[in-house]
Amino acid sequence: MEILDICDELGNPTGKTVEREIAHQQGILHRTAHVWILRKKENKIQILLQKRSEQKDSFPGCYDISSAGHIPAGDNYGQSAVRELKEELGIVVRESELIDCGNRRFHFEEIFHGRLFKDNQVSKIFVLWKDLEEKDFVFVDHEVSEVKWLDFEKCY
Repeated sequence: MEILDICDELGNPTGKTVEREIAHQQGILHRTAHVWILRKKENKIQILLQKRSEQKDSFPGCYDISSAGHIPAGDNYGQSAVRELKEELGIVVRESELIDCGNRRFHFEEIFHGRLFKDNQVSKIFVLWKDLEEKDFVFVDHEVSEVKWLDFEKCY
């Protein structure tokens, strides 16, 4: 069971917490960290996309942000981003390597696995420059089934 901080519109914890499952059932505002991994190859910027496992509670089997995750209660954005990179992709980085691009307010409601999923979050967006090959990533927690590099222009 994951416990998340309930946050305000700016992503500041309010002092209250909620179970992740309840946050998504009721659409309670919480925090996430998103890391976009970039590299330059043949004079083009490339972006790493992860393919979510079929067991994920939202967007199963879809390509997504390089690495992303919820912020456990009491943690901060940077330390959570570093942890998610290790858990999802098997790479170890220092928090100082992450480039803070600011916050994004995000909300959607969708049906997944026959249930309504309400996502209401403030996401801290980071960029990480890392020139690795697809084979260099290890899917430690099995949340990711594969990764692939795409030219930014094609991805956009």
